[in-house]
Parts: sequence; C-alpha cells; structure tokens
Amino acid sequence: MNKTELIDAVSSEAKLTKAAAGEALDAFIKVVTQALKKGNKISLVGFGTFQVDKRAARKGRNPRTKEPINIAASNVPKFRPGKTLKDAVNTKRGKK
Repeated sequence: MNKTELIDAVSSEAKLTKAAAGEALDAFIKVVTQALKKGNKISLVGFGTFQVDKRAARKGRNPRTKEPINIAASNVPKFRPGKTLKDAVNTKRGKK
C-alpha cells in the first residue's frame, strides 16, 4: 500500500475527504519526524512505539574493491509493534 492508497483507506474509514485525510497523514508524519529528531519516543498503546536507536561506528568493506572502510555512527529510526498489532497480524483469517 502506498501513500495515496493509505489516504483513500483513511478517508473512507474515518468518513473524511481525501484532502483532510491527506493533511492528517502529513501532519502525523511531520510530528513523528520532529519528535524523533529531538530524541523523543512516541508510544501508541496497542499499536507500537517509534524511537531512535544509536548505531555505533564500525568497520565495513567496500564490496566492489574489498577495501576496508570506516562507517560513521548514526541515529536510526525504529518501530516496535505493540501486542494488539502483533495479535491482529498473527490472527488466522476468518477468526477473531
């Protein structure tokens, strides 16, 4: 599902116009991005948690030349699904 399909699904589920659903989705993405940039964690109970993990600097290898390279430390956004989302995904179709 791409962003346009997600906006269509949200607009029909929430009975919003596609424009309003698009604005809401864009606002959600913007707020989550800003919070993660500040190092905050966003927890949506039952759905999951967005957070930033630190990845340490490490040695790597250029696959083409086989030369060793240094890979800089970085921050990586992560999503950890909540129990309700995990259960919904793992429930067999047709069962509740």
